[in-house]
Amino acid sequence: MDKIRIGVIGMGGMGRGHYSNLKTIPGFEVTAISDINPEGLKDFPERKFQSGGELIGSGLADAVVIATPHFDHTPLAVAALEKGLHVLVEKPVAVHVNDARRMADAHRDKSRAFGAMFNMRSNPLWRKVKGLVDSGEIGAVRRFEWTLTDWFRSNAYYASAGWRATWAGEGGGILLNQCPHNLDLLQWILGLPKRITAHAYFGKYHPIEVEDEVTAFLEYENGMTGTLVMSTGEAPGINHFEIAADRGRLVCENDKITLQRNEILTSEFLKTTAERFARPAFWDVTIPCKPATWPEMHCAMLANFSDAIRNNVPLIAPAEEGVRSLELANAMLLSAWLNRPVELPMDGDLYYRELEKRIRTSKFKK
Repeated sequence: MDKIRIGVIGMGGMGRGHYSNLKTIPGFEVTAISDINPEGLKDFPERKFQSGGELIGSGLADAVVIATPHFDHTPLAVAALEKGLHVLVEKPVAVHVNDARRMADAHRDKSRAFGAMFNMRSNPLWRKVKGLVDSGEIGAVRRFEWTLTDWFRSNAYYASAGWRATWAGEGGGILLNQCPHNLDLLQWILGLPKRITAHAYFGKYHPIEVEDEVTAFLEYENGMTGTLVMSTGEAPGINHFEIAADRGRLVCENDKITLQRNEILTSEFLKTTAERFARPAFWDVTIPCKPATWPEMHCAMLANFSDAIRNNVPLIAPAEEGVRSLELANAMLLSAWLNRPVELPMDGDLYYRELEKRIRTSKFKK
């Protein structure tokens, strides 16, 4: 294959960013763009369409990047896959797990690349954390905590588009917009829990109807537990990821990984020491890692998408795996709505009914 003809569906902020980055990736030729707002397309030379469906059916593209509002991801991805196109979809892959599962089912032709823009997976920082967990270097994980309060957003951000921060337009708040990246990393590194209990606050800091603060407790089959704290209303905020494992304590914060590595396993020391107040001796270790910038991560994902199409290289983030992070988000909202723990795999039909109820009864006006 020579140049891969690629179309960009949705030319808002994310779509324009992908458009610019695609111009720098060898192997891609942007041949078509689409957006429901024709004014947003007038400055671009490519063939223009007012709907993603028209672009998909035009025959001008071998692949598409979907960067529309969330509810449109599923019908557009399904249509593109059924047309035989390669597809890269922005996060979240869908609004609810039933739609995400429908997208996965539509990916019948495995010769077509179907990826998700979980660009943080390409960051060497998080790849190093995953490697330390997967290799057993830090021992069995017992507990984790992740405080994600550096996703601050102003009222002006939420007012910038009519679909933002509404049940009908976006399908959620911080769980569907900002933190899908972190939820993807969490399930990628540590897997899915068996039970989630969450508390969410809706419009706590902003004049919106969806969640802008969430605290969740996760329980795993092997006894591991974890807490997540997420907010778009705190400043300066922090991104602090801490893992308590059998061989020590791993912390990822401020683009740096540190490890307090026990000289003897915690589980062994507590059984064998004769001292009542002793603790295992440990080393303070700073793990070298150069983190990637946001543009570098996006370009890495686009280059990987090109390699997957041209050379059958495995995708960094297959779209089917987007079901997992979306299930975490949906389960947290469902737990908050019903005020009870939610078991995984979750009941997608129940979640859809609860979401539809909020869409139908919404009286929120921007």
